[in-house]
Amino acid sequence: MDQQLNRPGPTPASEPVSRRGVLRAATVSAAAVGAVGLLGGPAAAAPAASGGQAQGRRRVPVDRISIQLYTLRDQLAADLPGSLDALRRIGYRRVEHAGFVGRTAAQFRAALDEAGLRSTSGHVGIPQPFNDATWEQALADANVVGCKKIVHPYFGRDASGQPIRDPAVYRALARDLNRAGRLAERAGLDFGYHNHQLEFVPLTGGSTGFDILSAQTDPRLVHFELDLYWTWRGAHDPVDVIRANRGRIRQVHVKDLDVEGGFSDLGDGVIDFGRIFAHEREAGIEEYIVERDDAGTAPRSPADALDTARVGFDYLASLRY
Repeated sequence: MDQQLNRPGPTPASEPVSRRGVLRAATVSAAAVGAVGLLGGPAAAAPAASGGQAQGRRRVPVDRISIQLYTLRDQLAADLPGSLDALRRIGYRRVEHAGFVGRTAAQFRAALDEAGLRSTSGHVGIPQPFNDATWEQALADANVVGCKKIVHPYFGRDASGQPIRDPAVYRALARDLNRAGRLAERAGLDFGYHNHQLEFVPLTGGSTGFDILSAQTDPRLVHFELDLYWTWRGAHDPVDVIRANRGRIRQVHVKDLDVEGGFSDLGDGVIDFGRIFAHEREAGIEEYIVERDDAGTAPRSPADALDTARVGFDYLASLRY
């Protein structure tokens, strides 16, 4: 079964962050651009010319660097074997899938094996309304591919496209996430939830969706895959989120933020990743996953996503903190 994510398509370059429903409210834009002092400037985030930062002795373990294949979706569709081989030559050993590129789970696994890659994680949305049989098939596919983790990728907009503000909707989601996590555990998989900025929108009553998901999901069944870019876009410091969810941030999407609030390759933007990774043990991070949502969309070409992949791997491999 080819699990294709329900993600909106790319937007014009003039609106690089609206593709997944970024809030256009001034408060969010201010958080994205005005918080640069907290994020750290490009010079602080990028590796030094000598080959790495001289700020510390800790480093990202190379064997824990992954890439979200949504970054290369168009390039994969054009040439799956060649693209996977290119990732392996860059240095990647693991990837996170976002569907099987028109293949069955077994065919996709064969392509990964041929390239010498492992899909240790995958993005698959839980069924809504929840259905045990449908989810169990997705878990079976994840095991065929060889995943250790399966992650729900997206939530937060209502039928009209606006941010969900009803706490009851998030409470219902938390119940479904626990149910999905319990079935995943039985299938030998860890289950996670991936955030965008929408989970940090204030709800009726003053809390946020992320507050509810954190409080009402079982830590034994549901971990968080914290997207560092979208957390900042939601006007939250990832370090604060880590401190409030110790041991539950087992995966991070490492995605950089440019000065206009859009996407950039790692090290070219304003996020100080070293500052965040200094809390890796407190967080419980097991995977550092490179991603850029618009890496291969106009005005860039699909092949440019491979440049993003190379820059991202080299950045993480050389980072010191």
